[in-house]
Amino acid sequence: MKKILVADDEELIMNLVCDFLRRDGYEPLSAGDGEEALEVFRNNQDIALVILDIMMPKIDGWEVCRTIRQTSNVPIIMLTARSQEFDELTGFEAGADDYVTKPCSPVVLMKRVAALLKRDNSPVSMSVYQIDDLKLDAEAHDVFLHGSSVMLTLKEFSILYKLISNPGRVFSREQLLDDIWGFDFDGDMRTVDSHVARLRTKLGDWGIKHIRTIFGTGYKIEAE
Repeated sequence: MKKILVADDEELIMNLVCDFLRRDGYEPLSAGDGEEALEVFRNNQDIALVILDIMMPKIDGWEVCRTIRQTSNVPIIMLTARSQEFDELTGFEAGADDYVTKPCSPVVLMKRVAALLKRDNSPVSMSVYQIDDLKLDAEAHDVFLHGSSVMLTLKEFSILYKLISNPGRVFSREQLLDDIWGFDFDGDMRTVDSHVARLRTKLGDWGIKHIRTIFGTGYKIEAE
């Protein structure tokens, strides 16, 4: 039974989400503020996914997300009443994999949870890809650059895997959005751009050299 951490200071919403998680066969772990969320996460290294509210006491959801991302690439869904574009982009910049705005149907949220977990454990036809000094191990979900591990979020890893497993092929923003976020994602193309920009930053000179923008179309990995 997969453990899922739910952090929300609104007890009614937290209990509702936990009830639906139990119904779908998950083991929910709850936290009422950001500080407790980090404590629960550190004490349960086998947590499979995290659902975070943004406006929480003590430590907000953005900071919780950033802290988790320092040591883990566990899928993270931001569940919040804040719907402004700035808040959504800030959530993705903090390392979130998905963003759900309240009020949200619990059924839709469960579909997002299932989709993230499925993508995180999806089988691959080839395990290891390498271009120059970067190596991606799809089975182990690891990325190494110059021999050092690179911490990527699930979405960043998925983008890199999609591109590096098809070198030279151009993927449109629409294709990446549909393949990685899913057809029911209600964000826009700038979500893809912000993730690619952050991926390039994490990969430094390699990212600048090999992840190419095809203006008006999308992105590709350029391999010599």
